[in-house]
Amino acid sequence: MIEIVGLTRRTHDGRVLLDGISAELEPGTVVALAGPSGSGKSLLLKCLALREPWTSGEYRWNGENVLKEGFLKRWNIRRQIALLEQKPVLLERRTALKNVLIGAVGQTPWWRRVTGMVRNDDYLGAMDALEQLGLLDRAHHKAENLSGGERQRGAIARAVVHGARLLLADEPVSGLDPHAAEAVLTRLRQMCKDRQIAAVMAFYRLDWAERYADEIWGLRDGRLELRVRGRRLTGAEKAQLS
Repeated sequence: MIEIVGLTRRTHDGRVLLDGISAELEPGTVVALAGPSGSGKSLLLKCLALREPWTSGEYRWNGENVLKEGFLKRWNIRRQIALLEQKPVLLERRTALKNVLIGAVGQTPWWRRVTGMVRNDDYLGAMDALEQLGLLDRAHHKAENLSGGERQRGAIARAVVHGARLLLADEPVSGLDPHAAEAVLTRLRQMCKDRQIAAVMAFYRLDWAERYADEIWGLRDGRLELRVRGRRLTGAEKAQLS
């Protein structure tokens, strides 16, 4: 269980960017983050990823407030959080499989990133993740030859293999054609269910939030104005997010 209690973020001059956000995240739950441009979606994701400081609030993982823990405990929690950018960074000359095995900076021991050495169990886990995301036939293709959707799925597989328990994605299918976007979202949702990973994803299209999320959080001016189960939103609810 992950709990967000009173998350507030202010600028140095006192301007409120995020205002007292409270919510819970259950394992295996996919949350869609919706709201107009400038509502605070990207900042909220970065705060949840511990990439941006909190002005106040509590961030509880299994009852423990991460923000009050020491450096090593916070580092351990941060390694369990994956923040997926709109354009994932992969090692272009390495294969999709190698990118998954080596992992991202901060997730993988330095010696593995230098030598590329992996255990047999890691290899099997990476191949399993690639298969689950429909990327097994591209496992031995270099990242530079992958499409946008394939790169995004490779980044997701990398996060899962390296122990992500919370997956945060900022418009993960931005720039993809509708068919590729739907393939990524369908497989991502199923993987989160199968592996009990909590996910929060910012969307610019409400129809994707309605179709692929278990819960929809609506942000406006840094406040959590709407929180409903994943379903078709009413006209009034959509108006809140415009």
